[in-house]
Amino acid sequence: MAVREKEMGKDGVTFLSLKPKEPRDAFPIASMFIGICLICIFRVSHIPAQGDFGRPAWIGMFMAELWFSFFWLITQSVRWNPIRRCTFKERLYQRYEKLLPSVDVFVCTADPQVEPPLMVINTVLSLMAYNYPPRS
Repeated sequence: MAVREKEMGKDGVTFLSLKPKEPRDAFPIASMFIGICLICIFRVSHIPAQGDFGRPAWIGMFMAELWFSFFWLITQSVRWNPIRRCTFKERLYQRYEKLLPSVDVFVCTADPQVEPPLMVINTVLSLMAYNYPPRS
């Protein structure tokens, strides 16, 4: 009874989709953030001297790591609370039975050697399974 009431709107109409509540796990995000911070701390604490051979490469690598760390931080806003919906396709027909337009479907075949009859029959059966209202 409670699930049925949860799937109904205020006006008594059933929803076509629901957004189920999902538990969040902060451990992967927090561990990745700590790892990125440790890499940045290591890079800052081990800066090569002014005349060292690898200093330009080190600076380039450090700038790339800073850029990708910033990019990772920005993309976490999308990954932290993803939107996943559970759709109910069977309710679409129940709600809009009179408003759905009629459709003619033609399955064209040319050569029985290239397109075996079994494949054509499977296509026709899958089209019939749509349960779309017939043309009147």
